[in-house]
Amino acid sequence: MTDPAAQEDKDPDIELFVKAGSDGESIGNCPFSQRLFMILWLKGVVFNVTTVDLRRKPADLHNLAPGTHPPFLTFQGEVLTDVNKIEEYLEAMLAPPKYPKLAAKNRQSDLAGNDIFAKFSAYVKNTKPDKNRDLEKSLNKAFAKLDEYLMNPLPDDSHATRKYLDGDELTLADCNLLPKLHVVKVVAKKYRNYDIPSDFKGVWRYLGNAYSRDEFTNTCAADAEIELAYKDVAKRLGK
Repeated sequence: MTDPAAQEDKDPDIELFVKAGSDGESIGNCPFSQRLFMILWLKGVVFNVTTVDLRRKPADLHNLAPGTHPPFLTFQGEVLTDVNKIEEYLEAMLAPPKYPKLAAKNRQSDLAGNDIFAKFSAYVKNTKPDKNRDLEKSLNKAFAKLDEYLMNPLPDDSHATRKYLDGDELTLADCNLLPKLHVVKVVAKKYRNYDIPSDFKGVWRYLGNAYSRDEFTNTCAADAEIELAYKDVAKRLGK
């Protein structure tokens, strides 16, 4: 007979399906996949990761989540496909005392940097040289806003130098923003020779802290994968 206490202590059966890279096996470029990967890692739960080759989606996966692109997740056999809902579900199901709470305390932390990715997309997709400067300025402005948030103390805190968006621990806000910032950093450099301005000390401190964490670096796709994913999206500037 199984011991009920041992059953109670067992992690739920979780499998995360993420987009595969160009070799069909490694992790592909997908900030949403990385967001869920980071959340599960930070929760300290045991889980499996399966990379899905979108060119040859296996039949059993097609049956599991028809018409769905990764990321999706199975939790005790239940299939979950909406990233925001998965995040809420994991926060509710993997709760203290056994698993850490990851929600940010400050609502502003969830919104910080939320326009950077849209500004970056407009910047790298643009083909008109005369618009390039303005689009770059608008990306810098979005970074400036994030920098200001990171350089100033949170409402409940007197010291400004925190490691992450909401304090010294990674939260759901970071799991959402960091994968996107990494894509921006890699792609804008490759296709526009753009670097995040060095005077944004808060942003650079934040990235430096993030890159020192396995939960972030080990869930990133390789730079070459990210560059490849944007090869046709990042338009060349016309002459």
